[in-house]
Amino acid sequence: MKHIGADQKVVTADEFDREPTAAELDAIAVEMPVIRAEVELLDAQIIALDRTPNEVDARRIRRARRKVLAARLAAANLTTMRIPGASA
Repeated sequence: MKHIGADQKVVTADEFDREPTAAELDAIAVEMPVIRAEVELLDAQIIALDRTPNEVDARRIRRARRKVLAARLAAANLTTMRIPGASA
């Protein structure tokens, strides 16, 4: 008796169906402080939307904006230092 079965290609993961590489995880780790700072800024802006903004809300938003800028600067400096041949 002959075996009847479908000829199938070897099953491999799609490009979209895989785990992140070490380089991608490193990039996420570098960007995470920026993401957290942006979420904090968004939270401050949402709080100010619910009512008439007062001085405390304005300070919270300014502080969050400064934190976003500082996080972006730090991430840019880290990225620049990791590029081979880039001057620091």
